[in-house]
Amino acid sequence: MTTAVTSGDAPGARPAAGTGPHTHPDGDADTLIRLYRSHMNKGRATLGELFGKHVELESQGAWVTGEEGRRFLNCGGYGVFLMGARHPAVVRHVEEQLHRHPVATRLFLEPQAARAAEALVAHTPQGLERVHWACGGAEAVEAAIKLARTQGRDRLIATHEGYHGKTMGALSLTGKDVFQQPFRPLLPDVDHVPYGDAEALEELLRTVPGRGCVVVEPVQGEAGVVLPPDGYLRAVQRLCREYDALFVLDEIQTGLGRLGAWWGADLEGVTPDILLTGKGLGGGVLPVSAVVATPRAFSAFDKDPYLHTSTFSGAPLAMAAVRGALAAVEEDDLVGRAGKLGEQILPEIRRIAREHLGEVVREVRGRGLLIGLEFTEPGLAGELLIELIEQGVIANHSLNSHMVLRFTPPAVLEPADVEFLCEAFDRACRAQAAHYNPTHRGGTADA
Repeated sequence: MTTAVTSGDAPGARPAAGTGPHTHPDGDADTLIRLYRSHMNKGRATLGELFGKHVELESQGAWVTGEEGRRFLNCGGYGVFLMGARHPAVVRHVEEQLHRHPVATRLFLEPQAARAAEALVAHTPQGLERVHWACGGAEAVEAAIKLARTQGRDRLIATHEGYHGKTMGALSLTGKDVFQQPFRPLLPDVDHVPYGDAEALEELLRTVPGRGCVVVEPVQGEAGVVLPPDGYLRAVQRLCREYDALFVLDEIQTGLGRLGAWWGADLEGVTPDILLTGKGLGGGVLPVSAVVATPRAFSAFDKDPYLHTSTFSGAPLAMAAVRGALAAVEEDDLVGRAGKLGEQILPEIRRIAREHLGEVVREVRGRGLLIGLEFTEPGLAGELLIELIEQGVIANHSLNSHMVLRFTPPAVLEPADVEFLCEAFDRACRAQAAHYNPTHRGGTADA
């Protein structure tokens, strides 16, 4: 693939910017910033200004439309948009349910929740048979913690720089002091070990036999796309069995094909006691998460269905979105597409970054469509993120690693979209090279 910089849009590529036929009534950024400051969050208003005062108004597939028709390729969204925005299969399921029965009484049997659970279990590792529905990732983590308590596993073990959410229980697992400090004391008896270090995990588990609950990610997303050594998840599973600990695999960001496999668990052939999923589970249309567990781990919830409940858990409208999302993954082979697109995009991102930014690029790493660029210079990840937005591409920073810029593209990218991404990234890197790579001399972007 070539990534020659062009002054206009390549044939067949969507434009990064342009003027639409009309101005949307909600598209005035200054008005929105004032409302954010007055009624929502002053810091969020400041970020809106920092990121160019753009307004997102519509979305379809891999593209987001903003003010005056300006369009952005969405390679961000923190992993939510694996199947893009408003995928036809998801929209079809949701629209049908919206006009029939969107929210349940919670007293009668409701078919959408049951059918969605059946569809989800059909794709999880064998042995995971029970589903508890939730609305967000952190809520799923909280449910997993409570299930662990019912099993007598009261010693929680997570990893340094791991990210599991910001509610009080989930935050106790999230290995970042800056998020924890304002809210301490958090849950007691929580330990953190280095990610990828099976020996450190064993040393700790040895001290709490029969009481441990280990919560890990197949790839650490918010830590900056940190890949573990080969065999790490198998080692975690073995140690949990050896020391009678509960094994919780947080696949909220990595699951449903993001890594080029249905689950990170599949890449190593492991079956956790509890698997957590979310992000793309609602098809980029509705917020949904789930706990998928073995019957043994789930037994307390089986015994008492009122032990852990939530008003909107398993709402029919959300369940329709899940059914549509799972159908989209299957029908469009998004798992396979994510793997192939990752194999195509990752080396191009690596080449472009090193060509223009040289030694300030510490590493470009990824698996499937979860890609991270780590830099040696503070500030470059943020500056490059802002420059990418100006070039028409949305990416993400990493909450637990300010030195890492992250791409989570959808698996519905077309060849023209990939070309646009690489060209925009090339332009963004060129723009930052003068500040961060004094030896850069320009040149061509062709491989």
